[in-house]
Amino acid sequence: MSSIETSDLSERLRAAKLRPTRQRVALAELLYGKGDRHITAEQLYDEALRHGVTVSLATVYNCLHQFTRAGLIREVVVDPGRSYFDTNVSQHHHFFHDRTGQLTDIPGDAIRLGDLPAAPEGMRVSSAEVIIRLTDD
Repeated sequence: MSSIETSDLSERLRAAKLRPTRQRVALAELLYGKGDRHITAEQLYDEALRHGVTVSLATVYNCLHQFTRAGLIREVVVDPGRSYFDTNVSQHHHFFHDRTGQLTDIPGDAIRLGDLPAAPEGMRVSSAEVIIRLTDD
């Protein structure tokens, strides 16, 4: 199914304090088997079904959110109710094409953020992400 060994994925899940269940490992194989990518829960669900993975859409969502909390992937919210999951967890930004729904990485150092507003009292800014929306002419 992928060039990544199942044992490596199982160890990655254990290191993130997640039990490597059959479904988590199968979804991780799909996520990481094609290099860095952006995928919605629905796309991953469809891919899982095509590969014979017995899983519900709710389980896909649960796993993606568990992977996100564990730092294995990033959630990129492009609109309320519309998220992509990114296997590239390095600090970077994105282009988002409104018509096609395609999300493309922008290297983190390609955008310089200037004067950010002060964080509320007792808080600090931990990161900032830029999504540049694209439209056809």
